[in-house]
Amino acid sequence: MKLAAFLALTLAASGPVAAQTDLSGSVALELRAFPWAPAFPGQPDDRFYGSLSANLRLAHDLPGGHDRLVFAPFLRLADAGDGRGHVDLREAYWLHRGDGWSLTAGIDKVFWGVTESRHLVDIVNQTDGLEDIDGEDKLGQPMVALSFSGDYGTLDLYALPWFRPLELPAFPARLGGPVPILSPTYDPGAGPSRVDFAVRWSQTFGDVDLALSYFNGKSREPRLLPVPGGLTPHYDLIGQAGLELQYTAGDWLWKLEAIRRTGQGPAFWAVTGGFERTLYGVGGSGVDLGLIVEYSRDGRNPALAPATIYDNDLFLGGRLALNDVSATSLMGGALIDTRNDSRVYLVEGQRRLGDNWRLSVEGRFFTGSSPTDPSAPIRSDDYLQLSVERFF
Repeated sequence: MKLAAFLALTLAASGPVAAQTDLSGSVALELRAFPWAPAFPGQPDDRFYGSLSANLRLAHDLPGGHDRLVFAPFLRLADAGDGRGHVDLREAYWLHRGDGWSLTAGIDKVFWGVTESRHLVDIVNQTDGLEDIDGEDKLGQPMVALSFSGDYGTLDLYALPWFRPLELPAFPARLGGPVPILSPTYDPGAGPSRVDFAVRWSQTFGDVDLALSYFNGKSREPRLLPVPGGLTPHYDLIGQAGLELQYTAGDWLWKLEAIRRTGQGPAFWAVTGGFERTLYGVGGSGVDLGLIVEYSRDGRNPALAPATIYDNDLFLGGRLALNDVSATSLMGGALIDTRNDSRVYLVEGQRRLGDNWRLSVEGRFFTGSSPTDPSAPIRSDDYLQLSVERFF
């Protein structure tokens, strides 16, 4: 029924549309391969999983030019053993633009942050844990957002009236861990219907981009509590102050994200910072090479706050852009735990095939995970993923 409704909507929307309506989207066929046998009893030994995903975005500008309606659903159909099949409404909002201000009401996605290896400050939207483990994909968040802009910068105010818990691949799916994830629990008075609040101010001072933020509400990261039959995600009521700083100096980008969080044991600080340097026209060619170095330090107490792999980690990476007509690019890197030498390697690449097609490859590989490292439950779940996407 969900697929039928989605396809019906897509077909209806792809017919003749008014000049003020913009329709875009994509359909992708994906193959994910796991080279190693699963680590835990009960997990199937299938090594290949296929899936089909579809994105649609319909934007309609109302007469007068001050109001816009946006509707953007997402669908993934996956093998039963893959554990990633789901439907989400990424965006469904009304936007009204005034003179120096705007109002958004509905479901939207908001991104905060500047660093590459960890999105430390980004907290408004819940991560879509079914899509990937890198935290890049986000679920749509119900919100009312009021934004003001002027010489003083941009001030964004958010009321977030409904909470969406993190979903992970269900056991026994790969990347799902060794035991089932059960229904979530919350701090007293902090259930899903409690309204969360956030505020963010941002401004540019010459070559410096600065943003300060504060969030009060349910943590997007759950503590996983062991109970009979599996793990129960518990969501704490937290306060989080955030800092984003980026300095551009020629070929160099210096980046910093920092937070101070309360509500999960003693108040703690966490920081991610580093640089990206771009070497343009390497060797006299048209190829650009970006070198990325970032360090993450997190002061949380792992017994009282959600576990993190970024407690004391160094990220080393590179980004290659061929600048050809096919927009070929490749990125690779390694996140290295300086305490126990656990490592997560990543590779991502893409290339356009004509005007409407794109070929992408992605890989995640885990080595040296100690038994206490948060990545240990998926230490056997290295994977390589190939996708072909058609845009319209």
